[in-house]
Parts: sequence; structure tokens; C-alpha cells
Amino acid sequence: MSLFSMSWVVLKSLFKVPATVRYPFAQKHYYENTRGKIMFEVNTCIFCGLCQRKCPAGAIMVERKDKKWELDRFKCIICGACVEACPKKCIHMEHTHTKPAVTKEKEKHIHA
Repeated sequence: MSLFSMSWVVLKSLFKVPATVRYPFAQKHYYENTRGKIMFEVNTCIFCGLCQRKCPAGAIMVERKDKKWELDRFKCIICGACVEACPKKCIHMEHTHTKPAVTKEKEKHIHA
């Protein structure tokens, strides 16, 4: 690379907006179809188990008689199959991602 072409690249870069985001200070803009974390509303669930059957990773466990719903976020591949399969639309996907975890715990929801 010649000196002239390298200096041209440097000059162009001085006036461009950076391609990265200063993360802790500026939050990332999530687009409409961004896959993120799975959220569950236990009050509207009928515990049919369709989400458990459609999950390719086996991350969801539903117990109908105990009215218990369990999600293992470490197994979840964020494909959205459970969201599409739910007849009551009590599972939805947020545009943000799950925060880092220190321990492997399953997220449990029990209908009261």
C-alpha cells in the first residue's frame, strides 16, 4: 500500500461515524425482528405442553397437573418455535438479550 492510498484511508476514517457502539454508555438499537430473551406469562397459560413439544433443544418443561413451567436458558437456542406454537400467546420474545449468569439455574414459573 502506498503512502498516498494509506493517507487517503486515514482521512476518510476521520470523518466517518464509528462502526461500533460505546456499549456501557450507549445502548444498542435492537431491530423489530431481533431474537432475544424468551418471556413467559404464567397467568394466561393453559399448560398444554405444545411449547415443550416444539422446542428443538428440549429447554422447556411443562407439568400440567402441577401447573409448572420451566425454562433452561442455557439450553435455549432462541429459535422462537415455542413462541409460534403457543395457542394462548403467553410466550413472547423480547428484543433484549439475557444477562450473563454465574450459576446454571432453571427459570421456574408456578401458577398459583
